[in-house]
Amino acid sequence: MAKTQYYTATSIDGFIADSDNSLGWLLEAGGEDGGNDRFRPFFAQVGAFAMGATTYEWVLAHEKLLEQPQKWTDEYGDVPAWIFTHRDLPPIPGANLTFVRGDVRPVHEAMVAAANGRNIWVVGGGELAGAFADAGLLDELILGVAPVTLGSGAPLLPRRLTSSRLTLTEVSRSGQFASLTYEVGPPRAT
Repeated sequence: MAKTQYYTATSIDGFIADSDNSLGWLLEAGGEDGGNDRFRPFFAQVGAFAMGATTYEWVLAHEKLLEQPQKWTDEYGDVPAWIFTHRDLPPIPGANLTFVRGDVRPVHEAMVAAANGRNIWVVGGGELAGAFADAGLLDELILGVAPVTLGSGAPLLPRRLTSSRLTLTEVSRSGQFASLTYEVGPPRAT
C-alpha cells in the first residue's frame, strides 16, 4: 500500500536547515546518506512529491535550476511535484510542477491520483510535513540524523507529536548518520 512519507535529514538537535535556511551543513556532513545512496531506492518508489516554498527556493538557487533546468529532470525525472507557496515563484522550465496554497487535503488527493499506487514524498519543510500530520495524511517519518548540531534554524517538525502517534519501525547506520523510521498514527480525536 502506498504511503505518504516525510523523508529528510536532520541535525542531532532537530533542525532541517540552519538559521539562513541553508543545507550547507548537510553537504559538509557528507550528504543525507553519509556517503551511501539511500535516496535512489527511496525515490524509485515515489510517484508524487510536495515541497514548501523555502525548500523550493533553496534548491532553485543552490542548483541554479533556472539556468540549468535539466538538473531537475536529471534528479526527479517527470515525477510530478506540488509546491506549497503564498507567493509567486518562478517555474523550472520543463519540470512537472504545480504551485498550490491552502489545505493539504485536496492536494494530497490529487497527488495520490497522480502517484498511481506509488508513495508520496513530503520533501519539506517541517511546517508542511506538520500540516500533513495534522490532517492525518502522514504515514511515515524517515530521518537521517546527521553528526552536527545547529543551535537554531528550521525545525524538523514544529509541532507536538506524542509517542502515542509514533512507532519506531527501523533503525540503521549509514556512515556517520543514524537512520530512523517511524510509523505515524492518526491524530487523536478532539
